Amino acid sequence: MFQTTLLYAGVLGVLMAILSIRVPLRRGRMNIPWGDGGDHILATRIRVFGNFVEYVPVVLVLMALLEASGATSWSLHALGAGLVSARLIHAVSLSEGDCPLWRKVGRGIGAMGTWLVLLAASLYAVANSVAA
Repeated sequence: MFQTTLLYAGVLGVLMAILSIRVPLRRGRMNIPWGDGGDHILATRIRVFGNFVEYVPVVLVLMALLEASGATSWSLHALGAGLVSARLIHAVSLSEGDCPLWRKVGRGIGAMGTWLVLLAASLYAVANSVAA
């Protein structure tokens, strides 16, 4: 039970661990005990992690509920793969780099992809609920 959601929860958990460890590593390197200390890179890392935490758990809960209600495997894989892709693009586009176009486009694709997955999962949940 929940095998598909479990797969994506695991993959996203690894990504979350990577994003979270980047924050204290930068804090230690820059000797910033609290907050971002005015460091733009640290502020960006904090927001990338925060944004991940704001969206991913809700989608995973929706996926688990959809899986429990009998959603098709392909639809769950589409949601999970879409979420992983969007979160990866978002994180990579906002990592240290000096390409403003990639940062803007990648951030937009990552954010919009996340919103689309959230909306699709939400609408699918409502449809499954009404159909039951």
